[in-house]
Amino acid sequence: MAESIQITLPDGSTKAAPAGIRVGDFVKESIGAGLAKAAVLARFNGNEVDLTRPLTENGKLEVLTSKTPEALDTIRHDAAHVVASAVQKLFPGTQVTIGPTIEGGFYYDFFRDKPFTPEELQQIEVEANKEIARNLPFVREEVSVGDAIKLFESKGEKFKVEIIEDIVAKGAKTLTLYRHGDWVDFCLGPHGPSTGKIGAIKVLNTSGAYWRGDHRNPMLQRIYGTAFFDKKDLDAWLKQQEEAKKRDHRKLGRELDLFEFFPEAPGAAFWSPKGTVLYQVLADRMRRWTRENGYQEIKTPLLYNKALWEKSGHWGKYRDNMFLVLDSETGEHDFSLKPMNCPSHHLYFASRKHSYRELPLRYSTQDVLHRNEASGSLSGLTRVRQFAQDDAHIYCTEGQLADEVKRFIQLLDKVYAAFGLTYVAKFGTRPPQRIGDDALWDRAEGALESALKSMGIEYVQNPGDGAFYGPKLDFHVKDSIGRTWQLGTIQADYNAPERFELAYVGEDNAEHRPVVLHRAIYGSFERFIAILLEHYAGAFPAWLSPIQVALVTVADRQLPFAREVLDLLRSRGFRAELDERGMTMNAKIREAQLHKIPFTLVIGDREVEQRAVAPRRYGGEDLKSMPLDAFLELLSKEAATP
Repeated sequence: MAESIQITLPDGSTKAAPAGIRVGDFVKESIGAGLAKAAVLARFNGNEVDLTRPLTENGKLEVLTSKTPEALDTIRHDAAHVVASAVQKLFPGTQVTIGPTIEGGFYYDFFRDKPFTPEELQQIEVEANKEIARNLPFVREEVSVGDAIKLFESKGEKFKVEIIEDIVAKGAKTLTLYRHGDWVDFCLGPHGPSTGKIGAIKVLNTSGAYWRGDHRNPMLQRIYGTAFFDKKDLDAWLKQQEEAKKRDHRKLGRELDLFEFFPEAPGAAFWSPKGTVLYQVLADRMRRWTRENGYQEIKTPLLYNKALWEKSGHWGKYRDNMFLVLDSETGEHDFSLKPMNCPSHHLYFASRKHSYRELPLRYSTQDVLHRNEASGSLSGLTRVRQFAQDDAHIYCTEGQLADEVKRFIQLLDKVYAAFGLTYVAKFGTRPPQRIGDDALWDRAEGALESALKSMGIEYVQNPGDGAFYGPKLDFHVKDSIGRTWQLGTIQADYNAPERFELAYVGEDNAEHRPVVLHRAIYGSFERFIAILLEHYAGAFPAWLSPIQVALVTVADRQLPFAREVLDLLRSRGFRAELDERGMTMNAKIREAQLHKIPFTLVIGDREVEQRAVAPRRYGGEDLKSMPLDAFLELLSKEAATP
């Protein structure tokens, strides 16, 4: 009689099964044919596995269907294999290298003499979708190192051989291949059950890429693509991408004259007068929100000795992302511009004694930070080297943690509501590389998760995605065209208090360690502004718009009254401009519309006589002539800061 194993399901129930049964067969026999048909892959004891993998020990099993993000990533990995097989079928002699999934899709790098043409990309897409229709099973095979090298050498795949040799050098003894039809690739997996699980593949574009990112290596041809379970989802995504192109913050930033980038300062934005106003409105509003919530703003230095980063743990883990500065006395790069604020805040907290009566202490800052991002990864405002965050650190007792998390989420809700943003919360647990012992991590994860449950907040588990010093809750917002962006975060840190010997005196007159909560709502100002630009398509609400009112006269004789209106608007705190250039009225109105200014006030002879204005909203709505006081009342309501 076959040995029996116990399989625990997500609802906590346990089912017996014969050892060696395949995941898919177990699901079909013990859970149901419907789920088995919908399954794409599974998670067994925390590891993602194919449905064909045998179950040989007791463990926890979770079935992943098309409704889970992991399954979408899997079929996109499947799609990368399908595209690679299509390329080699259509263009014999082309060598394959790697084909990972990326955000929104996948890519595969090929070695061939010339770039792919648009016509060739179309041929590849057609052939790839034919392979979907054939519903070819993905078959996993374990092979020895020698057999794997022999196989790919026989195919002339020198890049695959190099990859295998690197893995062997790290200690691998057995390797895995995946086949579909007569095509085979070296791959760790997992994969879906067959090509038929991929609903549709779209080949997007191509670019050059050096093998392993090194310019001394051969140039490869990279094909980008995406895949979805359903063609309707693909069509919706393509429509979203077209809309996103129109809303690209780099394009809008130029058109609205908000910021510039120059090669003399790569990855650092130059803010125009209008862009600076936008930046400052956001900064001032966040200062008000934090003051109202009991935060104290502090400023700390930009440059630190490596001793600080060694104490925090960043020097070993994060040094390559720091801008190092040469110490003229030692001749070593012993200093760094700060890439984050937390260690400096810990220094400040530790500089004086604290009583339990002072806690929680909430320190906020908007200091400039620098991170040494690779030049190829820089992208407008979304990936920069110089930026600032709406950063804060809360020092509290363990008993205060739940209330502080609740207080933070209430503030975050208020802020995001002001911009019309909704979110999904994701709970990130301990990553493989981390500092601190498991006991501290158990306390930190338990405390943060307990706070969430006590508030009834819905969240998605994100295993292994915590910061290296503690678990975190990330907030992924959805913009007006349905895209998601990770913005806010709150992280529970039990390690920094130990490393920095942070303490407060408790009611018992003994010293205790506080808990540190790292938190941000905007994230970085630069990235947040990029997201807002695309969310609003550049048409900011009146309270946020760099220019709220544009004044246009029909003729020069109305300028004295227009200047009077301009002075009145500015004295009331509104951001207004008067266009006195020698252009026609219609040309000035058209330009105000192009700059997406919320209100354009047209002033003619009748308006001067009646001390009135004729407002037009962005978008063209004509509100007709109205008394100046009536417009001021309207503007006060619409431009009120939330």
